[in-house]
This record gives sequence, C-alpha cells and structure tokens, in this order.
Amino acid sequence: MKKRAMTVITLVTALMLMCAAPLWAEGGGKVNINTATVEQLMTLDGVGRGYADRIVEHREQNGPFKTPDDILQVKGIGQKTLDANKDRIVVKDKK
Repeated sequence: MKKRAMTVITLVTALMLMCAAPLWAEGGGKVNINTATVEQLMTLDGVGRGYADRIVEHREQNGPFKTPDDILQVKGIGQKTLDANKDRIVVKDKK
C-alpha cells in the first residue's frame, strides 16, 4: 500500500511540475525565432506545437526572419500573437 501511495505522489508531483514549466518559461527571456527549437518557440504566448512547427518550417523554406514582424508571414500567426510576444521575440543571425 505504501509503495502504491508513493507512486501516486510521485506521478502527481511530476504532472504538477510539467504543468508549471510553461509558467516559469513564460516570464523568461528572449526567443530568437531564427534559431529557437520547437520547444523554445512553444514558450511564446499563443504558440503551440502546430504554430511552432510552422515557424520552423517557414524559416527552413524561406530563410531567416529579418524582423520580428516577419513572423506574421507564418500561417496562423496574427497580430494578436505578435503583440503578446513583441518584447520577447528577437531576430538574430545563426552563428
């Protein structure tokens, strides 16, 4: 019985930490949309896996973004998403 209780407690704790991770990242630093991984892009407000995949696909097909506003060229990313992340999105060359 104790083993089962410890397993449940461990699983609940792990689940809580996984749910809290985006909140910790949300207040995080800048995201270079030219080099960020899908997971890093997903820390942006309103950007889930689908949009993050599209951002990566867009930059692979069209080359690096030149300005943060260029993210609007990605299907599904609108002005609202850009405005919510304007202070976090940066554009730097790959080095």
